[in-house]
This record gives sequence, C-alpha cells and structure tokens, in this order.
Amino acid sequence: MAQLNATPPNLPLAPDDYERRYQDQLNNVLRLFFSQLSNPGPVGATTLNLDLAFLPTEADLPNLRLGDVYRDTQDGVQENSQMLRIKTST
Repeated sequence: MAQLNATPPNLPLAPDDYERRYQDQLNNVLRLFFSQLSNPGPVGATTLNLDLAFLPTEADLPNLRLGDVYRDTQDGVQENSQMLRIKTST
C-alpha cells in the first residue's frame, strides 16, 4: 500500500545555466518522493467501509494473522451483526 498522504516535494529552483549539482539535487528529491509513493507505510483515514459478507468470522480465527479483523458471530449474535473484533493473540 502506498503512502496516500505523501506530500509533493518542494523542487529546487533551476539556475539560468546547466549545473550538474542542480540536476543531482532534483533527481534525489524526485527519487525520494517516488519512493514514498511506492513503499508501504502508515496510512491515515477518517472513514472505513467494510462489506461484512466478506469478513471472516471467529470460526476462521486459527487461520487469521494477528491484527486481522473478523466478525463476531458467537453468543447468539446475528449473522448481519456489525460486531467487529481484532485478533490480538495466537
């Protein structure tokens, strides 16, 4: 997942004549920016939409990784319940 909140860099101002140092600096700034866009990192979000029909349930708990979200259907909770839990231990 790319960093969606990567801010565009401030590009260095170009000199009137060609300078290798300017080109190197520009390339480094752009390389860093594209690296931020293509590498996984933290993502900030204000909303999250999930389709409950596709979430695993506690029956799938042994196959889930730590941090995975699942739908709790135990203790008489209805199938269309929105009680979500996060796997926190093995």
